[in-house]
Order: sequence, then C-alpha cells, then structure tokens
Amino acid sequence: MLIIPVKDGESIDRALKKYKRKFDKTRVVRELRSRQQFIKPSVTLRQSKLKAAYKQRNASIEEQA
Repeated sequence: MLIIPVKDGESIDRALKKYKRKFDKTRVVRELRSRQQFIKPSVTLRQSKLKAAYKQRNASIEEQA
C-alpha cells in the first residue's frame, strides 16, 4: 500500500502526481501485464538476446556517425 503524506497547503493535484510517480516506480502494472500469460524461458531468453543485439547495432551505428 502506498502512503503519500500531504502537507498543509499542498494541492491535491501535486499529491496525485506524487502518487502516480510512486506507483510507476513500483512497476505493479507492468508485472500484472507480464503475468497474464505464461512465456516459456526459451522465448524470454531469445527476446533478451534479440534486444541486446538491437542495442549493440544501434550503439555501433551511433559510434560511426
């Protein structure tokens, strides 16, 4: 449970902004979405390798420019 202390004179908009930021940092929604269906470990490994290759390709292109 997230608790956001609200100071006197602080607007509700600012408190909501703090809450949303804290909620995003906990990554609750991301984990819920990832657990909606089972992904085989081999698929996860393949995705991470493809992502690493993509990042490396972009880094080398950026380095050449």
